[in-house]
Amino acid sequence: MIEYPQHLHLTAAYIREKIALFLKEDIPDGDKTTQATISGETEISAHIIAVEDLVFAGEKIIPECFGDSCNISNLKKDGALLKKGEIIGLVTGAANTILSRERVMLNLVQRLCGIAFQTRKYVEIAAPNHVKILDTRKTTPGLRLFEKYAVAVGGGYNHRLDLSSGILIKDNHIVAAGSVVKAIQKARSQNQELPLELEVDTLAQIGDALSIGVDGILLDNMERNEIFEAVNLIRNSPRGEEIFIEASGGITLKNLSQYVDTGINAVSVGALTHGVKSKDIRLEFLS
Repeated sequence: MIEYPQHLHLTAAYIREKIALFLKEDIPDGDKTTQATISGETEISAHIIAVEDLVFAGEKIIPECFGDSCNISNLKKDGALLKKGEIIGLVTGAANTILSRERVMLNLVQRLCGIAFQTRKYVEIAAPNHVKILDTRKTTPGLRLFEKYAVAVGGGYNHRLDLSSGILIKDNHIVAAGSVVKAIQKARSQNQELPLELEVDTLAQIGDALSIGVDGILLDNMERNEIFEAVNLIRNSPRGEEIFIEASGGITLKNLSQYVDTGINAVSVGALTHGVKSKDIRLEFLS
């Protein structure tokens, strides 16, 4: 059966590389306001504060946003559920450095906390039925690893990181290849080491897939009763218990509970990353 992991590790080198790009975008030729108003020798401390309830995702990221010249202390752990007004951490260093870098930090960490919080809500509904919540490739260009990391922090699991890490045959692939069977055969002949999943929207396509063999089946935009029928068809086929069954399309927090008892292994939700609202976090200087 396909095993989708939780990518909970971002290297310091990767984070630094990305933060450098974000800072270059925001400070192409110096922070003119800060340079004009703050002495370079002014030292200050600042609290990073949760302005609303959130799931924290940024333990390794915040220190890299401020660089080696600032000290970060009392930082919360990733995955911690924080209440409104709770202090996330303390930043101490040059005021001009903190002022110039705070917005990049806030923009990124606020978004990741929003993703982690949203994911946690899905997971709490799905976990009692041992159903995994998966993300998708509907991520912000340039932020994919950060966003998938936030999903994992929230308790979700990561679908393909990219188009090179797995095979997911969709409707347009089937049309271009000529049929479900032809698409699977071509993919198998060229990528025998990769897991192969087929997206289907009819029971007939499931029959075709089972006749040749796949590692996973994604049930796309199927109603609850049709999913029951599809799961029964798959599980009663030879090696059917080994096939990873995933449902996707139109499944939200409001109706998720209607799907988690159907026998599926996972629900994939694009809205974890593309439809999320950032959480409010504030950086406040201490007088």
